[in-house]
Amino acid sequence: MATKLEYIWLDGYLPEPNLRSKTKIVKDAPSSVADCPDWGFDGSSTQQAEGHNSDCMLKPVGLYPDSTRRDAFLVMCEVLMPNTEEPHPSNFRSTVPEEDGGLWVGLEQEYFLMADGRPLGFPEDGYPGPQGPYYTGVGYGNVGDIARTIVDEHIDVVLDAGINIEGINAEVAKGQWEFQIFAKGGRKIGDDMWVARYLLLRTCEKYGVDVEWHCKPISGDWNGSGMHTNFSTTRMREEGGKEYFEALMEAFAKYREEHIAAYGPDNHLRLTGLHETQSIDKFNYGVANRGASVRVPHSFVNSGYKGYLEDRRPNSQADPYKIVSRILKTIATVE
Repeated sequence: MATKLEYIWLDGYLPEPNLRSKTKIVKDAPSSVADCPDWGFDGSSTQQAEGHNSDCMLKPVGLYPDSTRRDAFLVMCEVLMPNTEEPHPSNFRSTVPEEDGGLWVGLEQEYFLMADGRPLGFPEDGYPGPQGPYYTGVGYGNVGDIARTIVDEHIDVVLDAGINIEGINAEVAKGQWEFQIFAKGGRKIGDDMWVARYLLLRTCEKYGVDVEWHCKPISGDWNGSGMHTNFSTTRMREEGGKEYFEALMEAFAKYREEHIAAYGPDNHLRLTGLHETQSIDKFNYGVANRGASVRVPHSFVNSGYKGYLEDRRPNSQADPYKIVSRILKTIATVE
């Protein structure tokens, strides 16, 4: 019986990549990612090669059941140079160390659903009512009907893929939503988030709706979109301590610019000091403070400075591989 393998990868566009995919038909269903062969593609059409030397290679790194098609799987891949195991320059997955100190990560992916060039629920001219009733809202006037249909369907296909989606909710701005993904491992969280994004885009196709990942697609008094990053290592969970926590925060402050560079484009439009953000040119942390660069949960302090922290600066368009890679580099300076 023929099986469909949908190979998924990231292209070379800047400042952040786009998802690409194509289908490979094989005779037998794979039992693991090791059963999925490497495959080539035309890198000259994805900003990853020149036309006179266009071959790039896809190396499968993750295998997911695909309930949207019969006898199908999703195959997350990283891009390699041709005839070699060398990572392509666009391959930021390769910058995430496999030995990551027992990293656990939860990502909160915000986004806008768009139709006819505007967020769902926005009138053709002007704006809807101000923010207030839309966050976790219920009812046609707050969330509409198509949006609810899309996000509920997305939950199901992500769960079917074996990805640990922990929840969804309507967000503060009209037409804005969020889903949360948790994984153990820096590379694993990147793989799972990109596949979850892919499944959202695929779900939206049949409804004639686009997904806007940009952090500030609507100017004015509307919340931007973030990808708040909750993280912990084995040392943070099991040892912790105030001294170690303060050393971490000193390192995060020291490398503020490097973190901002990894946290998605146009973040100056979102990190203004308003709408539950700290200004992009400052770094601070605070207990339960959603206006801080890093939010420290009450549970973290009450447990002897053990547990997880939330970096609220990454934005919705950021590459999760870049986020995790930068966080691990900063933690390593303290270790």
